[in-house]
Amino acid sequence: MKPATAAKKLGVYLPATPADFQEGVVSRAELNELQENPPEWLRELRRNGPHPRPVVAAKLGVSIAGLARGGVTEALTTEQIEALKQERPEWLEKERATQAEVRKEAVRLKKRDAERARQGETDARRTS
Repeated sequence: MKPATAAKKLGVYLPATPADFQEGVVSRAELNELQENPPEWLRELRRNGPHPRPVVAAKLGVSIAGLARGGVTEALTTEQIEALKQERPEWLEKERATQAEVRKEAVRLKKRDAERARQGETDARRTS
């Protein structure tokens, strides 16, 4: 697979990986080995970054779109992420609240759909 795909699967920022990783091709077996026995460079990237936007968003508890609305368009290090958590800028608080509402709505819809499925099974039994 392409290095960009492998980096995405590993949850790391491709430009921060070693040159031989960026320039090579990663087999499925190599990817599995990297996941099971990460070399020091991979452990270091996962620990300190820079992290790709999906990881930054997850660590901050916001969506990727929320990062963009907050003006965060680049990869951030763990230190930078922790600084943002400490500073608690207004955009971050707003995006966290938005994300919490999105999660709450997803739970509500899941419950509703499960109830409808149960009701459909009950109705099906009555008509058979």
